[in-house]
Amino acid sequence: MSTYIAKRILLIVPTLLGAAALVFLIMRVIPGDVALLIFGGDAGGHIDPKQLAAMRQRLGLDQPLWVQFGTWLWGVLRFDFGTSLWTGRPVVEELLIRLPLSLELALAATTVSVIIAIPFGMLAAIRQDTWVDYLVRVVSIGGLAIPSFWVGILCILLLVIFGWTISCAWSASAAWPSRRSGWVSSASCCS
Repeated sequence: MSTYIAKRILLIVPTLLGAAALVFLIMRVIPGDVALLIFGGDAGGHIDPKQLAAMRQRLGLDQPLWVQFGTWLWGVLRFDFGTSLWTGRPVVEELLIRLPLSLELALAATTVSVIIAIPFGMLAAIRQDTWVDYLVRVVSIGGLAIPSFWVGILCILLLVIFGWTISCAWSASAAWPSRRSGWVSSASCCS
């Protein structure tokens, strides 16, 4: 058992490297040029070729693909994700700003899922091989098959149709969740 666990842990490294290389390659192959976007996009008037070449050199886009990947990977290993091209701030800061909301959303969605899933699972187990069991199976498999963002949009629409107000703002108060106006948004309950 311990050799199996050790093998699985050792397989994490090549799996992560392969996934990172694949995503990096796909991002470089898709149409579009980051340097052009910074200067106003493909249709954004006349752009000086010297400025464009200087921007590509500053971003490292003039390097071979394997050098770009190596530079990016070395930065990731040192937790240096670079600077955001849109805000000009370090990417780590951008991630840390959004981390509390992401964790709150994940916690709320997990809580709602558990509150719904356990009673229905118990009901399906008690009424095994009846129409109740089959209905719970179909609904749960259908719920897994439907994309969560679509279910979230449908839940928001249903709440609007029934006249319930939706809290679409997030306040970063320290007293979680007692002083928040809505604790969680309806989208977090549905996603």
